[in-house]
Amino acid sequence: MNIIKHLIKSDKTPVYILTLSAVIGAVVGFIGVLFQLGVAFISTWRMTSVEQHFSAKWQIILATFIFSACLTMLAYYLVKRFAPEAGGSGIPDIEGALQDLRPVRWWRVLPVKFFAGLGTLSSGMVLGREGPTVQIGANTAEMFSDIFRLKNKDNRYALLASGAAAGLSVAFNAPLAGIIFVIEEMREEFKYNIVSIKAVVIGSIMATVIFRLINGSAALLDVGVFAAAPIQALWLFIVLGFCIGLLGIAYNRFLLFLQDRFQAFYQDKTYRFVLTGGLIGGSFAAIALYLPETVGDGFNVIHDWSNGHFTLKLLIIFLVLRFFTSIISFSSGAPGGVFSPLLALGTLAGALFGNVAIDYFPGYELEAGMFAIAGMGALFAATVRAPLTGAILVLELTSSFNLILPMLITCLGATLVAQLLGGRPLYTVLLEKKLAKDQPQVANDTALAKQQQA
Repeated sequence: MNIIKHLIKSDKTPVYILTLSAVIGAVVGFIGVLFQLGVAFISTWRMTSVEQHFSAKWQIILATFIFSACLTMLAYYLVKRFAPEAGGSGIPDIEGALQDLRPVRWWRVLPVKFFAGLGTLSSGMVLGREGPTVQIGANTAEMFSDIFRLKNKDNRYALLASGAAAGLSVAFNAPLAGIIFVIEEMREEFKYNIVSIKAVVIGSIMATVIFRLINGSAALLDVGVFAAAPIQALWLFIVLGFCIGLLGIAYNRFLLFLQDRFQAFYQDKTYRFVLTGGLIGGSFAAIALYLPETVGDGFNVIHDWSNGHFTLKLLIIFLVLRFFTSIISFSSGAPGGVFSPLLALGTLAGALFGNVAIDYFPGYELEAGMFAIAGMGALFAATVRAPLTGAILVLELTSSFNLILPMLITCLGATLVAQLLGGRPLYTVLLEKKLAKDQPQVANDTALAKQQQA
């Protein structure tokens, strides 16, 4: 009886917010699964339709190019015409929203991000689905905040973070990575309190539950089981972290450089933006007919490597080619994420390093897969500056928990190298560029408001 009286008299706000976070997590989980299935369906339908109607090689190449170009042009047009903030991964926009620096216009971002993301990812562009699902998750949370007319900013921020965490969780079937990502990557924006942390945890759990109810509980990447790395060989993972850190710096700087070149070419003209997207999407789809390992989100590359399909020469070739295809895809402004391409690129770099290490240190009884798994998380960590997220994400993706120690060493080493050599977190730089681009519009809006008041 005393417990009931206590509950009646207590503040219901935390319970209300946590209940909403559970609902948001479930909704985001369903949308995320629907997005994943949609990408798979359109990709399969695109390829089978071409094969059914054309037989000559040149016809297949041309039809594949045109089909995929149309998909990507539609995606780029939707972004440019209806929701420019839906371009790219969307994660910098969410970080900006948590600082009250960027608006969250969910009514236009949700449909555009979903359908535009379907177009770019199903065409074969080198993008990941985590960017769309994170942005969709956060915008879904903002929609619920508006529907239920939440006035308290801290509660709205908690739900926003919960939706973002749910989006990452459902993208990779990795609830812990979703939680750590919000806390670590959004550390400057995330409002730390007991309610917000619980909301993030609940949102991630519910999204993952929905994912596993539909797709099952198996890890997304079945790369086999590796033994724990020998203690005497751990110094090699420090060296690997150094190498991956250098690669991460190169990746970020080249991506940002090419992004500036694309923006200079577009000159804010819709037709240039749309036609460029069509050219990239169509070309990558045609390339996939002969070199599928160089395009796509990268999961196929990781599976092929784990099955022993790559020689040392092929590892080098695919590493170089995917480095450029990934940067071209993301820097062009396509709606899509960079997580999956980074994981694939890191796998190739780690596997390359592992093969060399085995040749030079045969007495250590090493496996190339140890270094590939460590490299998978390290490149993400060096690029985004989130070592814990990188380590946890890969461990949940691959179930390679025996490698947690070398994974942490490599991720931390790569992050430190990137930091010491002047590298900056990718999403931080992208947010700054977005805010700088917004300044003229903000100034115009402010001046207009003052004129109206006068």
